[in-house]
Amino acid sequence: MILSIKVKPGSKVDQLFYDAAGLLNVKLKAPAQEGKANAYLVELLAKRLGVAKANVTVVAGFTNPHKRIELDVTPEVYERFLTELTG
Repeated sequence: MILSIKVKPGSKVDQLFYDAAGLLNVKLKAPAQEGKANAYLVELLAKRLGVAKANVTVVAGFTNPHKRIELDVTPEVYERFLTELTG
């Protein structure tokens, strides 16, 4: 599955939320330097999904705030993740 997100590195807190346009936004504590934010994003998403980091891969947007993430998870895991996000 492919997840399209917008990332804001260097934030005070880690947070996942949907904006008014329905795009998933992720605020990260990690700085946007030398791939630290991308690595932190993979760790955060893997933890939230309850899967190994190897199951979460940045496939586009390595130096851009708009990223595409490939998730190697079951539909049940993905649905649970979306349900937790929406409340």
